[in-house]
Amino acid sequence: MARALTIENLTVTVETPDGEAPVLENLSLHVEKGKTLALVGESGCGKSMTALAIMRLMPERFAITSGRILLEDVPVSELSDVELRKYRGNRMSMIFQEPMTALNPLYTVGDQIGEALKLHQGLSQRECRKRVIEMLGDVQIPVPEARIDAFPHQLSGGMRQRVMIVMALACRPRLLIADEPTTALDVTVQAQIFDLLQALQRDTGTAIALITHDLLSVADIAHDVAVLYAGRCIEKGTVEQVLGRPQHPYAIRLLASVPHLRVGKNAGGVQPPLAEIPGMVPGLGKRGPLCRFAPRCNRAGGKCHAELPPLADAGDGHLVACWYPGKG
Repeated sequence: MARALTIENLTVTVETPDGEAPVLENLSLHVEKGKTLALVGESGCGKSMTALAIMRLMPERFAITSGRILLEDVPVSELSDVELRKYRGNRMSMIFQEPMTALNPLYTVGDQIGEALKLHQGLSQRECRKRVIEMLGDVQIPVPEARIDAFPHQLSGGMRQRVMIVMALACRPRLLIADEPTTALDVTVQAQIFDLLQALQRDTGTAIALITHDLLSVADIAHDVAVLYAGRCIEKGTVEQVLGRPQHPYAIRLLASVPHLRVGKNAGGVQPPLAEIPGMVPGLGKRGPLCRFAPRCNRAGGKCHAELPPLADAGDGHLVACWYPGKG
């Protein structure tokens, strides 16, 4: 199947007082057209930095030092800022974590959504207003004719998140990056947002890179999964492979910490206690040439503390970076 996004051996570094430190290392991922790739892992593992690198929105001091990012066949990682404007918000777009800070409080939601339509599609003010009202209705915002003139603070959290989705999808992008799109929303609204993304994907064929801590949602809406840890991809494959047959000890314990994803019960019908992962993700500049998870892994051997395992095929395209895969 054709790819909407390809990341090849991407390394992102940050300038620190002690020199350059890698944030992402040799990261290779892809998202197929019309499919959803979920990026999962703890905070500090590199998920949001991956999204910012794709969009070329990294903060100062961060830089892509090697590798390529391709949007279909366009090397967006190599485009100038002027060239990039043709693609960002048009062929690739992003839903940011917190809509209250991502939306400009000084402009109506209609003006903010319409900006991309005017810039990339050359719509007139009248055409733009008509299109925005239609799109607000598509995401189930009530009375869109009135809401188009509302300011962000006049909308609920769920409505603001829907506005962010409309902004991201206004130009029918080839790739949508959704960074924790349901943060701070209640469970009912979370389900509505994910249902909406799935429906829009079916209608538009947009590829989605979903960044989330919500593994239950991953099981429902994603096609493929990549598990990140300390700036590296340590396991990736289909949802069935990674969630159903995890091979890396980190992925195994991560999944075992989610109540409804644990497989099997004891004879009394009671699930075993939730798993925990002791320790923390190693900080920048403290990772070294060894398995990054080794200090937290109760199955690590001598080789794990001496050599970085490659991302290798465990069968049927299921990739795992572990010297002893399949052990929890």
